[in-house]
Amino acid sequence: MHPQSAVVRALFRGTGGRPAVLVELVLLLLWFLLFARLDAAVGQDFAAADAHALALQAAEHAVHLDVERSANAWLAANPVLGHLAVYLYRLYYVVVAGVLLWVFTRHAGVYRRVRRTMVAMTALVLPVYWAVPMSPPRFALPGAVDIVAGYDILGQAGRESWTHPSHWTAMPSMHVGWSLWCAYAVWTALRGTRPRLALAAWSFPLLMTADVLATANHYVLDVAGSVALLAAAIAVAALWGRLAGSGTAGRDTAAAGRRLTSRGDRCR
Repeated sequence: MHPQSAVVRALFRGTGGRPAVLVELVLLLLWFLLFARLDAAVGQDFAAADAHALALQAAEHAVHLDVERSANAWLAANPVLGHLAVYLYRLYYVVVAGVLLWVFTRHAGVYRRVRRTMVAMTALVLPVYWAVPMSPPRFALPGAVDIVAGYDILGQAGRESWTHPSHWTAMPSMHVGWSLWCAYAVWTALRGTRPRLALAAWSFPLLMTADVLATANHYVLDVAGSVALLAAAIAVAALWGRLAGSGTAGRDTAAAGRRLTSRGDRCR
């Protein structure tokens, strides 16, 4: 195939089991822009967010899971680690984008599955944000130190929007959710060929969990919500894949029937 033809095919029709690059990029961009708009529109009931946070703190205290204050105090006393925690918190999306690109280019066979899981996560989390707005510990937990505000790498503009948010959606933690998705994507791609490396990928959400708890951005139960979100998204993506496979099989069968009919007509 001519090189230019191969490029055009990759951009508009897809190759090697991958969807078309340009189409995929545009659809994902539009979806995430829609998600950002909808995300900004929920979680604006600050009174409810505070009430939910107090209820969650009480629940965690009852089962001895309220470790956020002690973790935050420890990190506040270690400024070097505090700076590193803020870098991880602010730049994690680079890892998310990198994993998505890596799976697309190197593991086309599982790309659609992990992309469907990503899209399902964004669709499933919005009703939760709407129904259960939640204040993060940095606002609702007495004595908590806002680590990100103290060491923010985005400068004054970032600090201003950080300390005066327009919505509170701490439940579940999407920082942990996206890190779980990254681990799931790598595990799905490598578990058959490099199982140890596939298991090592799960260290990323563990690190992110420690980060969001110690920076006073999430509660332990927010993290539990993130695990539940990924599990639900995997189930939705599996159902989506089966429905898409059934549709493709039906179209292939119809196309084969039309070809046979056409050949029969020519033989008459």
